[in-house]
Amino acid sequence: MACVETSSEKWEMVIGLEVHAQIVSNSKLFSSASTKFGAAPNENVSLVDAALPGVLPVINSFCIDQAIKTGLGLNGDINLVSIFDRKNYFYPDLPQGYQISQYKHPIVSGGYIEIEIADGSARKINLERIHVEQDAGKSIHDQSAAKSFIDLNRAGVALMEIVTRPDMRSADEVSIFLRKLRSILRYLGTCDGNMDEGSMRADLNISLHRPGTELGTRAEIKNVNSIKFLVSAVAFEAARQIEILESGGTVEQETRLFDGATGETRPMRSKEDAQDYRYFPDPDLPPLVLKQSRVDAIRRTIPELPDAKTKRLQQEYDLPHYDATLIASEMEISNFYECALKTIKSPGKDEAKTLANWLLGELFALLKKHDKSISESNVSSENLAALVALIRTNVISGKIAKDVLEIIWDTGKHPAAIVQENGWRQIVSANEITVCLQKVLAQNVDKVAEYRDGKEKLFGFFIGQAMKETQGKANPQLLNEVLRKLLEKGE
Repeated sequence: MACVETSSEKWEMVIGLEVHAQIVSNSKLFSSASTKFGAAPNENVSLVDAALPGVLPVINSFCIDQAIKTGLGLNGDINLVSIFDRKNYFYPDLPQGYQISQYKHPIVSGGYIEIEIADGSARKINLERIHVEQDAGKSIHDQSAAKSFIDLNRAGVALMEIVTRPDMRSADEVSIFLRKLRSILRYLGTCDGNMDEGSMRADLNISLHRPGTELGTRAEIKNVNSIKFLVSAVAFEAARQIEILESGGTVEQETRLFDGATGETRPMRSKEDAQDYRYFPDPDLPPLVLKQSRVDAIRRTIPELPDAKTKRLQQEYDLPHYDATLIASEMEISNFYECALKTIKSPGKDEAKTLANWLLGELFALLKKHDKSISESNVSSENLAALVALIRTNVISGKIAKDVLEIIWDTGKHPAAIVQENGWRQIVSANEITVCLQKVLAQNVDKVAEYRDGKEKLFGFFIGQAMKETQGKANPQLLNEVLRKLLEKGE
């Protein structure tokens, strides 16, 4: 069990998350208004969103299907009867003055995600529930010293609140869990996971206690919109609570905000309990009753998810667990890899591994250098596969292939054309390599003598000189074999 150890005591963290994931849908949960990001302020607002008198909410059926799909993908139980409640609270940017949410009767109960932690072991993070609710609008405070402005574009957007059990014990586990959750939601197509645009954010609940004692009082940190910030919030909040406890104080149950600029949390308000929100069933919305046939039909649309894909890649292509996990971690990466494999005629384990090496190594390095994602890559899956084919058939060496990849990135040309234009075809003739090496050895007679007297490190020097002589085009394996024979024969 992960513990935080100070000079005087050990403390155990207990962490739970409430993840707000915006449902991928063209329209809002209870109105036909658009959900398009980046619209002008208050452009995507219907009469329902503005809460004008006499208007009534109508459930967006597609949003419900998306929530069902998410529940199935996260191993939850779909409740065939769920209820929408009114959560009464002062929302300055939600015109109704209450939020339509779910409380005691959510659409999904239970569920779990398995994560792999740093030591390679697996941990199951259990979910309490997933419920559907409407988002609030946005209050803008930095455009005037005297006024706040309200943008209702987000008001009424459909959210899934994914509530975990208090099963996490460290900032690393929080980070791993959120990355895995975001990956699964993207595979499912139910949330794009774009934290920069606010379509996925999390409330962090954290408490500390000494191992073997009762759980401590928790604090909640609201609306953290990046994994990096969540990790920082855990670190700061753990240190803050430990300082209070070790000085004999008491941690207060409260809601706090995280300041990304300072890396600190600060008080927002005392923490409400459920009764403070005065939940009651929304009189404008009858219970949501689902048919099992609808759930079964949605279950049949669930794609292959990251864990299953990881196992398949290992079994079919004998990829190492690390490679398979990294490829399967994002749908765009796995699609790129498998599209590349399809262009290779009868790909075997060697081709699959070489392709994985070049994808996760050289291409990822180029993407990082140019600050691009795999979906923005200048190198297509077909061209990467063609490059790997040239390496596997000994047309070019790995060293030359790196130069070819750079040119593909810059020009988009096919790798075979680049090799032809630059005369980079690998030398695989033993006679040609023998002639080259004889020249190198003749130019370095003194070093040949030193090598034969036991200075075997000079073998690399001869290889380097031969590569320079052939402009890197000599086949490395053949070069090594011929050089060793020449040195052993005394030629």
